Amino acid sequence: MSADLSVSRRFVLRAGAAAVAAAMLAACQKQPSFKSTDVSGSDLGTDLSLDDFNGKPRSLQDFKGKALVVFFGFAQCPDVCPTALADLAQVRELLGPDRDRLQVVFVTVDPERDTPEVLRQYVTQFDPGFLALRGDDVATARVAKSFKVYYAKVPGKEPGSYTMDHTAGLYIYDPQGHLRLFARHTAGPEALASDIRQLL
Repeated sequence: MSADLSVSRRFVLRAGAAAVAAAMLAACQKQPSFKSTDVSGSDLGTDLSLDDFNGKPRSLQDFKGKALVVFFGFAQCPDVCPTALADLAQVRELLGPDRDRLQVVFVTVDPERDTPEVLRQYVTQFDPGFLALRGDDVATARVAKSFKVYYAKVPGKEPGSYTMDHTAGLYIYDPQGHLRLFARHTAGPEALASDIRQLL
């Protein structure tokens, strides 16, 4: 009888240990809890072939190894664009020692006014590590279509003046170059930093 109890006790102990090990493995494999919208596996954002403000051709391949945030806008944007870029500069600060593992790329939807020099001065005032891309009208339309980004010229009050309506969202890639998240421009630095930490 005591032998049976001993065998039974060993079985219970082994079963308990197996359950603990399974729980620990499950914890290690727990899916990340993102605050942004998970768009993993979508066909969005496969084309980012444009020149940077130094005239160097860029593509998604260039940013592998880092988390990448892509934002579409224009330098004369009065509110949404500067707010989003300021938030992203704060995200880099919140990442601390991992700040250089995040690349922010601003894509202009206003190549008519956003020359390479304008873009360089504009984005680097938020963070010296930020990069801006531009193309002609055809290239801009092609890349915007890949991201399903809407943009349109809106006439201003003065003759010949205009502003731009555009999609204001953040496209976030993991270091392997896969688009993983879409965030609203109002997400805030803390939420964005939390999501990016999980991707890193």
